[in-house]
Amino acid sequence: MTSAVLEDFLGSLAVLSVFLLIGTFLRAKLKIFQKTFIPASVIGGFLLLLLGPIVSGVLPIPDSWISTYSALPGVLIVPIVAAVPLGIRFGGGGKGGKKNRIVLPLFFLMSFAAAFQILIGFLTNAAAGLKYEMYPAFGVELLAGFCGGHGTAGLVGNALQSRGLPYWELSQGVCVTTATFGLVGGILLGILLINWAARKGYTSILKKPGDIPDTFKVGYIKDPEQQGPLCKETTLPASIDTLAFHLALILTVCGVSYLILNLLTKSGIPVLKDISVWAYALLLMFLVWWLMCKLKIDYLVDSKAKSRITGAMTDYAVIAAIASLPIQAVASYIVPIIIMCVVGLVVTAAIFLLAGRRYLRSNWFEHAIASFGMASGVFLTGILLLRICDPEGESEVLGNYSMAYVFFSLLNFALLSFYLSIILTKGVPGVLLVGGLVALISFAGLLFSGRRRAGD
Repeated sequence: MTSAVLEDFLGSLAVLSVFLLIGTFLRAKLKIFQKTFIPASVIGGFLLLLLGPIVSGVLPIPDSWISTYSALPGVLIVPIVAAVPLGIRFGGGGKGGKKNRIVLPLFFLMSFAAAFQILIGFLTNAAAGLKYEMYPAFGVELLAGFCGGHGTAGLVGNALQSRGLPYWELSQGVCVTTATFGLVGGILLGILLINWAARKGYTSILKKPGDIPDTFKVGYIKDPEQQGPLCKETTLPASIDTLAFHLALILTVCGVSYLILNLLTKSGIPVLKDISVWAYALLLMFLVWWLMCKLKIDYLVDSKAKSRITGAMTDYAVIAAIASLPIQAVASYIVPIIIMCVVGLVVTAAIFLLAGRRYLRSNWFEHAIASFGMASGVFLTGILLLRICDPEGESEVLGNYSMAYVFFSLLNFALLSFYLSIILTKGVPGVLLVGGLVALISFAGLLFSGRRRAGD
């Protein structure tokens, strides 16, 4: 690799950076983006898509840069996923131990809703196949886009590209589309549901819908006194910067994971050679974190530092995925996409409201609306909706929601890879069977843990 190649890559990143800044400015100034809470990366990505060669051609962006943008999410998703286990604390008990028992039914409820999303996605595939020429993996994007957000588009693209499938860019683009629909639709529907619940008396704390803090709307904190620390300084710059240490740890695990996958591919071991590299990175990081805890050097890891690194990677993965969206190909599937997203959003909301009221006995609506925000947008969407219901953080919901999400995200990453393997070997009927089994197991777990909770 020559310096010219690296300079060209740096130039492509510079353009993404410019549009990230433009997106940040537009989010801070335009009410429509503030009311819908659309991230700067999404705003900048769509603006770059419209001005770039894919749509209008106003900006003379080289085709090679568009190819880079298309591939970038699939590369960045590896360290993003690999970092998930790092810093996880599974402590329990203590003063809040009894309240934390709602984590288990909440986890099963999230899994139940996710299973229905995969069923809706592939039922749409089967139904639309009567009129449209569908590619085999169509449908997985509902779960990936809703429960994973824009960043997960790279995960789907990476998994399909690693299997040599020609439609990986199309599927990645559809995933971006479903993620956008879920993010905006989830926030708008979530706010409507909060207003409805407040009038019905279902909210435990909120008696009337409160105002969302301006900092949430504009996306920045102006008062220096309210600006929190970036992270804990677990290492000193005299030796190594804290962020550099965390990044080195994450990238080392990614590098070893690529080596493992290459060895398995060369050896031709069935099944194992077809698993995506990010899955190996996830498992390997679990091992690394376990060893660090056993060696009592876990103090070197700070969850906030990890989150800042993966957050930055996610922003670049999202803007790159949107800027390279194959809009003409995606447009040819727009009717099935809209049907899938609308049905998915309504069913997801119904599951959390109906099952949540039945099995989440403590602050059931607050738990349900936060989980609905996650299952239609991203983790922070759930926090945003919860903040409206519980502006002062008086309940235990945030802690329960966060812990349940940790377990759910780990399961979701594993199931996404499994669903993709099934669809490519067993077809739509195979995925529907597996999705149905996951739904049944999740509901059984919800039923069991919900009853235990009721008896506490």
